[in-house]
Amino acid sequence: MADPWQECMDYAVTLARQAGEMAREALKNEMNIMIKSSPVDLVTATDQKVEKMLISSIKEKYPSHSFIGEESVAAGEKSILTDSPTWIIDPIDGTTNFVHGFPFVAVSIGFVVNKKMEFGIVYSCMEDKMYTARKGKGAFCNGQKLQVSRQEDVTKSLLVTELGSSRTPETMRIILSNMERLLCLPIHGIRGVGTAALNMCLVAAGVADAYYEMGIHCWDVAGAGVIVTEAGGVLLDVTGGPFDLMSRRIIASNNKTLGERIAKEIQIIPLQRDDED
Repeated sequence: MADPWQECMDYAVTLARQAGEMAREALKNEMNIMIKSSPVDLVTATDQKVEKMLISSIKEKYPSHSFIGEESVAAGEKSILTDSPTWIIDPIDGTTNFVHGFPFVAVSIGFVVNKKMEFGIVYSCMEDKMYTARKGKGAFCNGQKLQVSRQEDVTKSLLVTELGSSRTPETMRIILSNMERLLCLPIHGIRGVGTAALNMCLVAAGVADAYYEMGIHCWDVAGAGVIVTEAGGVLLDVTGGPFDLMSRRIIASNNKTLGERIAKEIQIIPLQRDDED
C-alpha cells in the first residue's frame, strides 16, 4: 500500500520553505514585538502571519485534519491531542533570536496520528537547512542522512539546553543547579542555539550528544522528535521514563544509556501540562 502520509510530508516541506521565506523577508523590516506569558516570552506579527498561512493552506488541502499551533493556543485555543491526524506547528521557533537577528530561527511542523509522530520538518530558515524525517525512513538534512553520535560516557558528552522564558527565582534556581550538577560531573560542555527544534536537530546530526529541557511545549518538539529517533536517537522523560509529547519536558539523546545518566542529575520543575486547562 502507498504511504498515506507521504503527500502530506511533501506538502509540509513546501510550506516550511514558504514560511522561511516570509521570516527572512520580515527581517528586512521594522518589527512589531509583543509579549505573551512573561516579559521575555516574545511574539511578533510574523509569528502570527506565518502560522495563519500554514494552517489555512493545510486546512484547504486536508479539511478533516486537526491542528495545534503555538499562536492559536496563545490566542485561547486548547491543545488537545486526539487520535486524528494532527499538525503541530511552531511558525517561528526561536522568536527571541528572530527579534535580534541571531541566526538560528526555525519553522517546525510535526505530524501526529494516533498520538504517534509520523513525520517532522524543521526548516532553519537563516541557514537554509531543511531537516526532515518520516517514521521508518530515516532523517535527513538537505538530503544528507543524519546519524546521532555514539558517545555513551557522560563525562565526554556535549549537551544542549536552554534557560527558558520563565524568570521566577525558583525556576531559575533549578535550571542553573541542574546545569551546575551536570557540568561538575564533569561533561565537556553545555550549549544552546535558542530554539528547541534546532537543538534537537544538532543531536540528530551527531554534533551534540543530548538535549534536555523543561518548560517547552508540544509545538517546540513535535517536528524534531521524529528527526532525532530516525537518526538513531531516543526520546525520554526527564525522569528517564517514557517521553510524553504533552508533558512539557524532554531528554532527546543519542542513546538510552546517556539519556538515563543525564536524567539522574535533573531536578524536576513542576509544570502544567499542555493538555491541562
